[in-house]
Amino acid sequence: MRPEETPAPGLRELLHPARRRLTTAICLQAIAAVMAVVPLAAVAELARTLLTDPVVQARAWTVAAVAAAAPVAWLVLSTIAGGLAHYADLDVQLSVRRQLIDRLGRVPLGWFTNRGTGGIGKAVQHDVDAMHHMVAHALPNLTSSVITPLATLAYLFWVDWLMTLVLLIPVAIGVGLFVRAGMTMESHTSAFDEAQRRLSDKIVEFVEGIAVVKMFSEAKRAHRQYATAADAFATSFLSWVSHAFRTSAVSELALSPVTMLLTILIGGMTLVSNGHFAAVDLLPFAVVGLGLSGPLQALHYYSHDIENAGAAATRVGRLLATPVLPLPTHPRRPESLTVQLSGVAYAYDDNRTVLNGIDLTLKPGTITAVVGPSGSGKSTVAKLLPRFFDPTAGTVTIGGVDLRDIAPVDLYRMVSFVLQDAQLLDSTVRNNIRLAKPEADDDTVRRAAQAAAVHDRIEAAPHGYDSVIGTDVRFSGGEAQRICIARALLADAPIVVLDEATAHADAESEALIQDSLSLLAAGRTVLVVAHRLASIVGVDHIVVLDEGRVAEQGAHAELLTANGRYADMWRLQEQSDTSLVAANITKEAP
Repeated sequence: MRPEETPAPGLRELLHPARRRLTTAICLQAIAAVMAVVPLAAVAELARTLLTDPVVQARAWTVAAVAAAAPVAWLVLSTIAGGLAHYADLDVQLSVRRQLIDRLGRVPLGWFTNRGTGGIGKAVQHDVDAMHHMVAHALPNLTSSVITPLATLAYLFWVDWLMTLVLLIPVAIGVGLFVRAGMTMESHTSAFDEAQRRLSDKIVEFVEGIAVVKMFSEAKRAHRQYATAADAFATSFLSWVSHAFRTSAVSELALSPVTMLLTILIGGMTLVSNGHFAAVDLLPFAVVGLGLSGPLQALHYYSHDIENAGAAATRVGRLLATPVLPLPTHPRRPESLTVQLSGVAYAYDDNRTVLNGIDLTLKPGTITAVVGPSGSGKSTVAKLLPRFFDPTAGTVTIGGVDLRDIAPVDLYRMVSFVLQDAQLLDSTVRNNIRLAKPEADDDTVRRAAQAAAVHDRIEAAPHGYDSVIGTDVRFSGGEAQRICIARALLADAPIVVLDEATAHADAESEALIQDSLSLLAAGRTVLVVAHRLASIVGVDHIVVLDEGRVAEQGAHAELLTANGRYADMWRLQEQSDTSLVAANITKEAP
């Protein structure tokens, strides 16, 4: 059964919880934008009234009152709109983060192990923040940048339509060039992004491989590769910018206050000279018309914010569309602890089949080891039992109940696991150990740590069990693994999965980890993935995988007698160990 898939929500769907507040905020901001034009228009009208003979006193006082009231109305409306926009933003952030937490809580555990945390962290934090800026700031500001010029043009058309058309000449040129610049930039964005990606790859490669590079005197060649990528990026960037720079510069110049003022003066004086209108009628254009440039130039920035928010929403939407493992409608509880894999197959995608036709039984109280060459599917088998993902064919059952019919909370009470990469949280050591049982008291946590042979190391930390991992103390790979084993001991689950738990440990740590694992395995049903065959000689059952299939299975002695795949692996490891010992003897000989 494949994880359940849902379509990715877009920006509109993500903003849905805040639609009413956001719509109200935009409407109020639009009215406020009109109010922002009124005082300037009122000043121009007051000047025209006072310069007209005879002066109409009643009209002058009315216009003055409007000029005084409009800023107050603008302030009140803008404040309310800003408050509603921020409330809407809180609605969006709360809704999106809740959806992300709910979604990520139901995706297969294997989905996390196959991905880095960077993309997830970016979506949860930075992309949601980008949407915050759009909802709380960019949309209201964009509304003002659109409505203010429209209100200004409506007033100016009312004053004189011909002069307004003259004023629209630089506006049309500036907006047209701005759109052209945007299209040019967009057409070169993919090439720029690709050059940036190549440069990032070379930087990571150069930094991570610096030790090897220096050791083999290849620093100059590696630096040349990095310099070549940097030059290619610089060339791409200059090409990207140069295609739009001139157009953008001319656009900014066309929309600048200086250009608008020159247009008003030249066009206005021409029309006044021709007797089209009186000189006093030029005042509204000089007072109000200059205000067109600012909002129009700001459109670029606010539209860019909305474009970024749209891209962020797309990434968040993809994360929210991550397929989840289906939950059982009617959960069942196993009556026994016998684990059985029947005809199990698994493929990461259509081109990567990892397991095929796996049949395996894990009897209660026994230890079963899975061995095989790299890429044979050992770790995949181990991750099926704690349901990191579901098989694409066949079934995995506990006590005859399919894992897909067991509630996750019940499954993880029965199955605990220790992986080769120790997973510790940036929290106290105590909290890391009692993840399995948050209610466990300090004595119980301490006994688990003692059983895992890590108590003394924890006590040596600055604050003991209250030391924060990553801040107060850093543990070696072996120490971190023993903390994970202490966590598994505390969980006291009857079924345990061990995926090469000693893979990254040194010899001393490996011995301590093996002792801890022996204690953890006592009396439990254990599935262990092993690389070193010497560590699983005494287990109850050994399964040899080869290219995703069971090549052979049995006890250690039986498999050696069969002289098959396992026997070949055993001889190869014995020869390797003998060669290492011989090399050490030769080195130490006088």
